[in-house]
Amino acid sequence: MSFTGKYELQSQENFEPFMKALGLPDDQIQKGKDIKSISEIVQDGNKFKVTVTTGSKVLHNEFTIGEECEIEMLTGEKVKAVVHLEGNNKLVANLKGLKSVTELNGDTIT
Repeated sequence: MSFTGKYELQSQENFEPFMKALGLPDDQIQKGKDIKSISEIVQDGNKFKVTVTTGSKVLHNEFTIGEECEIEMLTGEKVKAVVHLEGNNKLVANLKGLKSVTELNGDTIT
């Protein structure tokens, strides 16, 4: 299953507590909670390029499944992580003690 595609944010549950856990200041959380982000993923085998555009902020991250990489977080901080593929439709990474799971179901990412 290929993750390649462009995905628009439809909903964000527990946004504020999650952003606080990442270390974002309250003013940025308030500004960002109503902005719909666009995620564009390009997959080439085990290599991924992910671009997330939220308002004027654009994050570019690249990684290869199973290899350590540097991921830029929403705070601008760069952290080391290893992204794993679970099954054929879940990308899982642990970032600063937080578990990130990106699941592809048809043309929707959760």
